[in-house]
Amino acid sequence: MNINFFAYIFNYMVEYNTEQIDNIFHALADPTRRNILFRLARREQSVNEIAEPYEISLAAVSKHLKVLERADLIVRRKEGRSFKCRMNYRPLEEAADLIGKYRAFWEERLDNLEQFLDESKKKKGD
Repeated sequence: MNINFFAYIFNYMVEYNTEQIDNIFHALADPTRRNILFRLARREQSVNEIAEPYEISLAAVSKHLKVLERADLIVRRKEGRSFKCRMNYRPLEEAADLIGKYRAFWEERLDNLEQFLDESKKKKGD
């Protein structure tokens, strides 16, 4: 490992709230929660509307919503006696930014490996 790798990881730790990023990826790991987000991306819905297509209890749907809320992926507001939920896109942008940085980091490493292998082949051919 070289110094650049450690500097990269340090910069990641400073730049991102790791607990929040962990919460985002935990929330996105479940297919039901991803489906809920997909539906909320289209429009705001009440908790009952969100629960409607699932064959799970309202309490189970509420637990999924709490996980999404903890990750700041949804915003819940009270309207009369019910709650309405809408999607918050900002955390997804942060997660995509992080993934992009990791991708760039590993692409650079793979490019360096490819260059090394090409140079090694040329040296063997000489």
